[in-house]
Amino acid sequence: MERSRIIGAIVIVLALALGIFAYFQTSREVGQPPKQEQEEDAAENETPASEQDIRVFSPVPNSIVQSPLKISGEAKGGWYFEADFPIRLVDESGKEIGLAVAQAQGEWMTPDFVPFEATLNFSPSATETGKLIFEKDNPSGLPENAQSFSVPVRFASIETTTVKVFFSPSGSMDCGLVIPVERTIPRTKTVGRAALEKLLEGPSREEQNNKLFTSINEGVEIQKLEIRDGTAYVDFNEKLQAQVGGSCRVTAIRAQITETLKQFPTVQEVVISVNGETEGILQP
Repeated sequence: MERSRIIGAIVIVLALALGIFAYFQTSREVGQPPKQEQEEDAAENETPASEQDIRVFSPVPNSIVQSPLKISGEAKGGWYFEADFPIRLVDESGKEIGLAVAQAQGEWMTPDFVPFEATLNFSPSATETGKLIFEKDNPSGLPENAQSFSVPVRFASIETTTVKVFFSPSGSMDCGLVIPVERTIPRTKTVGRAALEKLLEGPSREEQNNKLFTSINEGVEIQKLEIRDGTAYVDFNEKLQAQVGGSCRVTAIRAQITETLKQFPTVQEVVISVNGETEGILQP
């Protein structure tokens, strides 16, 4: 008899526990929307960037722009990190053709508007329109902290041509191996110099993501380029060989410059100099 009472009590306790569990489970499902709906609600509640956050004075919307493009405006202090934020220029297809950094022109650690300026160099576009994208600096990387503001622009109509520049692939054991990528430039009689200038700009963000890199230092400038009897004589400033010891790196630098110039049928050989000196240049 006593045993029957114990079993009955256990059954009652289990039934009560199941009932409580079912109640709270139902309440949670009724009270909370599915995860997808929560994410959609969060997206809808994001505050889009507007002129309450950033104001662009130049260029004005739908104006015709050319490189280099001077940009000015003002943004709330929260848009900056370490006194700057990025600006991208994309064409009608969404391809990035230029990148610049807006610099605060005053104390940026404030909730008030702070003036900014930037200069953006960009490649000629194959499309007629594009847009400038002003991106709030987001060191956290969290999507919910990301904001952007766009200004539509039009591109000046110019004749263009395509040239190749050469970069090194990561992981290659061949120091002299370089890979060609294309650049669009304004049509010019000095196409060799224009190609070298594009080479000195380095790989794009997309090319870097594809494991291409340059061995050439930042700050290198072309001082003179002359082509005579099938030989290109190119002179650079001293930055070309600053701290570039090691046979692999100097081999890569030579390959990048040489192959960029030898794409042109008038060039069979390349002589590289620094401040007019050829002896000992780019030696291990």
